Amino acid sequence: MAKHSFIVVVGSANVDLTTFNDVFPRPGETIFGEKFDLGFGGKGANQAVAARHCGANVGMVAKVGSDLFGPATIKNFEAQGIDATYVRIAKDVSSGVAPIFVDSNGQNRIIVVKGANDTLSPEDVDAAAPLLRKADIIIMQFEIPLRTVYHTVKFARANGIRSIVNPAPVQPVEYKEVGAADYFIPNESEAEAITGIPVHSIDDARKCAEFLLRQGMRRVVITLGEHGSLAAGPDRMELIPAFKVQPVDTTGAGDAFIGSFAVFLSEGLPEEEALRRANLYAALSTTKVGTQKSFCNRGEFQKEWRNRGGRL
Repeated sequence: MAKHSFIVVVGSANVDLTTFNDVFPRPGETIFGEKFDLGFGGKGANQAVAARHCGANVGMVAKVGSDLFGPATIKNFEAQGIDATYVRIAKDVSSGVAPIFVDSNGQNRIIVVKGANDTLSPEDVDAAAPLLRKADIIIMQFEIPLRTVYHTVKFARANGIRSIVNPAPVQPVEYKEVGAADYFIPNESEAEAITGIPVHSIDDARKCAEFLLRQGMRRVVITLGEHGSLAAGPDRMELIPAFKVQPVDTTGAGDAFIGSFAVFLSEGLPEEEALRRANLYAALSTTKVGTQKSFCNRGEFQKEWRNRGGRL
């Protein structure tokens, strides 16, 4: 590793409630499921854990509920070696939860109940300034209030810290508020919803990326699942191919990509190299069940990278 990086995530922390089955109930119907899994999740927390597993020092800025999940979530961060000093408990509010339904093809359907995540405010970000100022990269997503995301982007730019905005789950975006972020990273469905441009092919993704750049985005990366990731900036646009795996559960793959990309980039790797490695890290996460539990550590990643012809 070129340098030991420090990543701070300003974002969500949920508890994932995952049900596996071939079919799902119709209205008014009750059926038996095949398997159930409970784990810690939330896009912000997942990205923090992915970054930590990749070898970075990581801090988390978040809100959890005053229920049984809240203290357990904080303990999980601490057990992962993540600085949870600024993960605070919101009184009289439930923790965020995400019921997830996974079919036999590994595809998922998710309902997110934001709970305490919706109370994370710009004031909480300002309170965490001592932690944030240490960061090489700050990561944000859309499971917290957008005003908090926008405030954090401004904080990062004002303090000369690189930032990544992952617009998920998708919401309407005020381009001028996120344009100062160094990277804007949606998947194809999020990019389509934000821009109104259908994304059914790589050419469509290119048109979508060009549109986002015209709106003031500094750099855009559109993740395309099995087709890889499309990186776009004022100087160039390039498709970074995916690595082939046999997916079991795609839940959390996007978060694995974001967290690992932040680490590889902050270690000093060129953008293309960081994206290639993030593509593999995300692909490997789909070969295991769950979100955070599916993320491999740095040693496991390096072994797989070497086996597939990567350069260490």
